[in-house]
Amino acid sequence: MFVLSVATINIRSRTQRWLSRRHLLVGELVDLTPDIIALQEISLGIGQGNWLARQVNFRLTGDSRSPYRIVQARRQHPGHLLEAVGVLTSLPIVFHDSLSLGYEGRVALRVNVEIPAERSGMRHQSLDFVSLQLHHTPGDDDARLEQVMNLVGWLNEKRRNTLQVLAGDFNDKPDSPAIGFMRQSYRSAFVEYFGRDPLATYPTNLIQPPLGWSACLDYVFISPPVYKVSKARMFGDKPALDDETLYPSDHVGLLVSLEV
Repeated sequence: MFVLSVATINIRSRTQRWLSRRHLLVGELVDLTPDIIALQEISLGIGQGNWLARQVNFRLTGDSRSPYRIVQARRQHPGHLLEAVGVLTSLPIVFHDSLSLGYEGRVALRVNVEIPAERSGMRHQSLDFVSLQLHHTPGDDDARLEQVMNLVGWLNEKRRNTLQVLAGDFNDKPDSPAIGFMRQSYRSAFVEYFGRDPLATYPTNLIQPPLGWSACLDYVFISPPVYKVSKARMFGDKPALDDETLYPSDHVGLLVSLEV
């Protein structure tokens, strides 16, 4: 049995005091060192994803090129070509591809990674890991439902792998139609471990002035063949020591350990 640690966090592009908060984010990822990380709202304009990978790698090993590699998928809309979703992984990459989800060029990025036989205690196997961010407009339930229906169909028809993890910013609450559809085929890792989804993953106190509301918008979903969720927690949920409004992002991150 191989224990796989996965994480997801929306890093909020270059906005909301990026230069002040970026080392908080790096520090969180260095401390946690997940095997694979889903990232959303990456700024391609400043090379944000590559910078993050280099910084984490250098602090872990002194080598900016390892252990993590980053794969990114650009949004397919003229107004958002400098934004991407990404996957940061220390596991060997077998292949990667992406699916257009529409609605201002949203994309889902699939990275198929190898679980080494010597770590899993069995034959070589691979796992599909998906990073995504759904349509953000409140009230557009049908749009997000359409997106997850297309995504699930794509994952289970093209190059299907039974081991699947879907992680990211779904921009929808636990009782929404889109999340309800996901629960028909997948398990929420937090529900499996805690009996419920997080009370809220957005916003942190980075958003000023406060919005006056909060919600669970971020999830890690796992396919039935994933054996067990052995741990689950949030991260990025504490401010800088000297500034109670400075957080790694406007979203908190999710970290789960999976037995596969």
